[in-house]
Amino acid sequence: MDPMAAIKQTFFQECEEQLAELEAGLLAMEGGDNDSETVNAVFRAVHSVKGGAGAFSLEDLVRFAHVFETALDHVRAGRLEPTPEVLKVLLRAADVLADLVRAARDGGSVDENRSQKLADELRALNPGDAAEPEDDLSGLEFQPVHAVFDFDEDEPAPAPADNVFIIKFKPKPSLYAKANETALILRELGELGPIETSCDVSDLPLLSELDPEGAYLAWTIKLTTPKNEDAVRDVFDFVTWDCDLEIINETAPTGPGGGGIDDELAALLARVQASEPDAPDAAPEPIATSIPTPDVSEPTERATQAKAAAAKPSGEADAKAAPTIRVDLDRVDRLIDLVGELVINQAMLAQRVTEAGLARASGIVIGLDELEQLTREIQDSVMAIRAQPVKSVFQRMPRLVRELAAMTGKSVRLVSEGEGTEVDKTVIERLTDPLTHMIRNAIDHGLEKPEARIAAGKPEEGTVRLSALHRSGRIVIEISDDGAGINRPRVKQIAIDKGLIPADAQLTDEEVDNLIFLPGFSTASEISDISGRGVGMDVVKRSIQALGGRISISSRPGKGSTFTMSLPLTLAVLDGMVVTVADQTLIVPLTAIVETLQPKAGEVHGMGGAARVISIRSKFTPLVDIGRELGYRGSASDPLAGVVILVETEGGGRSAFLVDAIQGQRQVVIKSLEANYRHVPGIAAATILGDGRVALILDVDAVLAKTQGDAPPGANPGVSEAA
Repeated sequence: MDPMAAIKQTFFQECEEQLAELEAGLLAMEGGDNDSETVNAVFRAVHSVKGGAGAFSLEDLVRFAHVFETALDHVRAGRLEPTPEVLKVLLRAADVLADLVRAARDGGSVDENRSQKLADELRALNPGDAAEPEDDLSGLEFQPVHAVFDFDEDEPAPAPADNVFIIKFKPKPSLYAKANETALILRELGELGPIETSCDVSDLPLLSELDPEGAYLAWTIKLTTPKNEDAVRDVFDFVTWDCDLEIINETAPTGPGGGGIDDELAALLARVQASEPDAPDAAPEPIATSIPTPDVSEPTERATQAKAAAAKPSGEADAKAAPTIRVDLDRVDRLIDLVGELVINQAMLAQRVTEAGLARASGIVIGLDELEQLTREIQDSVMAIRAQPVKSVFQRMPRLVRELAAMTGKSVRLVSEGEGTEVDKTVIERLTDPLTHMIRNAIDHGLEKPEARIAAGKPEEGTVRLSALHRSGRIVIEISDDGAGINRPRVKQIAIDKGLIPADAQLTDEEVDNLIFLPGFSTASEISDISGRGVGMDVVKRSIQALGGRISISSRPGKGSTFTMSLPLTLAVLDGMVVTVADQTLIVPLTAIVETLQPKAGEVHGMGGAARVISIRSKFTPLVDIGRELGYRGSASDPLAGVVILVETEGGGRSAFLVDAIQGQRQVVIKSLEANYRHVPGIAAATILGDGRVALILDVDAVLAKTQGDAPPGANPGVSEAA
């Protein structure tokens, strides 16, 4: 690969991280967190994007980032108050910045009118008496003398510090071409301690000979600071290759050779050591705040604290960032495939040992047990590599909420919880579309207009809550709103008008709520950019089911609605119950199983035709003969000779699966049946057993949907009190 292409790819990857920090920081500020660390983190994110974009001559991105950065500089300097109106502009600017980054990465384009309009809004935020933080030469006389500037002349002299550095800094034209600024670098140095600055204008030509893109000024800075030389060099991190730089520590001990070279060697060694894999922040971006605010922490510490302040809830304990590496996803997938084969081969070995009839106390069996435990640990560790927090998906939603709020004329606040909850990357990649549909539904159909909320005694601003947590080996994601709830009479009437249910259908509240998942169902009275095209919640349901998940609804009129998605943590492995049906081996997902039991005489009752129910603790539950449903046998089996597995349905109801026998519990590697064969109704996937045979994994929800026949989708199987 072209080295520059690889560097550019890394730049765009880091841009995504910076944009995420920018969004998180602005949302934190919107919530009232306006401390300097949060503001600095936001500023640094935009500054980092601008600096990298300048290196690749991404002019549109640099130009907009510069205007954005200027507005943020006024905020952190205290010249611009981060009011709700200001933050709305900054959040929309973050959206445009993200669009510009992705356009630069993917070769697309951004609406110039939109970006220009936002740039004008950002400029309008600048205080009238404050100039942009650019190099101002108006106060200099064009003659070869040193003009001395004291950035601290209005402040009392600080107490002497440990180190005194003399910094000789001469920018090259490329520094300014990349949109970097000397004034900002001087302010960064002022963060480390009091500075005395002089500007050498001896190379400045006559006005008629001046090159607008040239660089003629040189700076000598005396810095007094408790920091070490690494902290000083970090300030110049973005301009290292675009300037002549010399840093002399006047307080450092000198040897026969003078000590200057020794200092540089020591600094170089420290930077090399900092770039080792076990260093958490090899090259932190410099933090800039208004001169002359001293800070006794190192720049790397400030950067870490700023990131933490922007990315975590207030009050959460600080945690040192763990070292990370970037690995090609294909390599991880290959590793997971190999571990899957290892699990299958280990199961085969166990099967052979069992068939050989070796004693449990034999060395081979003991060693095999240890291998099984080690294999499970390796598998869990490898799966953890693919696990990612849902934060990457959740962070896309605030922008969606802002856009939908503007389109609907509603005031909406998004609250996110559990962003650190981890799930397999394959699941995360397929969560975006369902979540997008559900957020749209919550804002467009769930929340009322501001005037309607006020009339109902509610706050004008509606709240949409997005949360994630682990529960029973699965991830549960909830999307709730404090809107009007589901209008059940209207939903039922729409379903009747569209011919989706009979006019005389008797449905429970839960069954009415689940009607919104029917294909083509919509409560929108007219087609818009948000809804009304007959595509929506049915797509959500199919997407969740395709992931092996379930979705349910809870709604209270006038109070709001909650949609709950329950999904597997991974699509690679599965804990299941191995069962036998008509000499066939099947796998029932363990997460769907409530209990197993042996039927007794008098507990099974016929319901007309082939339908049967079983009485479990005084409640009748539909009994599903798996062998007959899957076509393994033509006639119903004797329930008293089999085993019943009580499973939980998608809507929370229960049904009973009748199988011939249970072989045991086992973790299996999931193999796609559709990719290797074709879709089979009632079957979710396949796996390979220890004896080398293929076993099918039941799709519990699909089997239940088939047995319910023409019952309304989402309705629970008939569960009633036993007489």
